[in-house]
Amino acid sequence: MDSVPRSGCPINQAVEVLGDPWVMLVLRDIMFGNRRHFRELLAGSEEGIAPNILSSRLRRIVDAGLLTREDARRGQRAAYSLTEAGIQTLPIMAAFGSWGLAHRGGERRLRVRAELLRDGGPELITRLMDDLREVHLGVPRPDPHARRAVDELRSAYETATRDRSDPPEPPTS
Repeated sequence: MDSVPRSGCPINQAVEVLGDPWVMLVLRDIMFGNRRHFRELLAGSEEGIAPNILSSRLRRIVDAGLLTREDARRGQRAAYSLTEAGIQTLPIMAAFGSWGLAHRGGERRLRVRAELLRDGGPELITRLMDDLREVHLGVPRPDPHARRAVDELRSAYETATRDRSDPPEPPTS
């Protein structure tokens, strides 16, 4: 980002980039929902982000080096892609999700990905990061024949979405 950090502390510097809730939610929607365009991000937001807030956060995330924005030609939509720094926020997302599972309630369909990431541990997170590198950076996966982690997450989410009659789950603590 172009602003000067409050201090040289690495935690402070990470919080200055990632501490805005909308930043994390936009990154989540790009990572897990493969929403790559402004309208997809706007329409798919569970939290109902306003267009001006989304525009501001996308600029902030690009400026911070977590996303790139592909300029659109006339009649096309600009596409956003994760950078390596953006992909490396996945373990942070997984940690946030695990904390949320342990200490907050929520809808089953919205908890399922966090549960899979928690239960799949570092191996699943590594595979998902490899999938994201392939999609966003064009880097081939180490094992091109292995099942894609993103397919596992999508399948679990679709299964959970089919049965929306599940009551909210209380936190376990």
